[in-house]
Amino acid sequence: MKLRHATLLACVSALALAAAGCASSEKERYYTLAAPALASAPAIAAGGAPLYIDMGAVALPERLARQQMLVRQDSDGAEMRLLEKSRWASSLENEMRDALAAGVAARLGAIDVTRQPRAGQQPTWRIAVRVQRFDAVEDSRLDAAFSWNLRRSDLDRNLNCAWSTTQPVGAGIPALAEGAQRATAQAAEAIARQIAALQADPAAACLR
Repeated sequence: MKLRHATLLACVSALALAAAGCASSEKERYYTLAAPALASAPAIAAGGAPLYIDMGAVALPERLARQQMLVRQDSDGAEMRLLEKSRWASSLENEMRDALAAGVAARLGAIDVTRQPRAGQQPTWRIAVRVQRFDAVEDSRLDAAFSWNLRRSDLDRNLNCAWSTTQPVGAGIPALAEGAQRATAQAAEAIARQIAALQADPAAACLR
């Protein structure tokens, strides 16, 4: 009887160790908001002097200001889950800032002054973005809402605009990350179109 009991304990211990080994071997996965290069995308702003943009730090709700992904379990529930093994390639605010700046610059054919200094005193579009919402519902959708302030360095006018989207996503965290990337790319496109409208008419209102 003692031998049988000892054998059973040994088997249970071995299974526990094996399970722990599997759990600890789970690899961290990293995702980015950076969209594929837009080399073939036509510039919205055509001709004239080079266009410069300066994207400031992106403001986020405190709960999102981290590298780990944060997801809701369901649409109506209050419970959120922090995914230690699913992370953004850098902090979400840095990912967001870099993706938006690259997207706006590519769509406008503009130069990001944080990467390439201005030559002379050309006007610069200063962009301040606030993420009002970036809620991921696992295996369902991503709800995003942005607001931004646009000001050209040689003009007195500020323009505050808002934009939102819901991106349906499939099952799994990779699909959720792709939905977040699409939402960010569309926000960059909306900002770029607004800047193009203001370039043509400094009195232009927010686009719908």
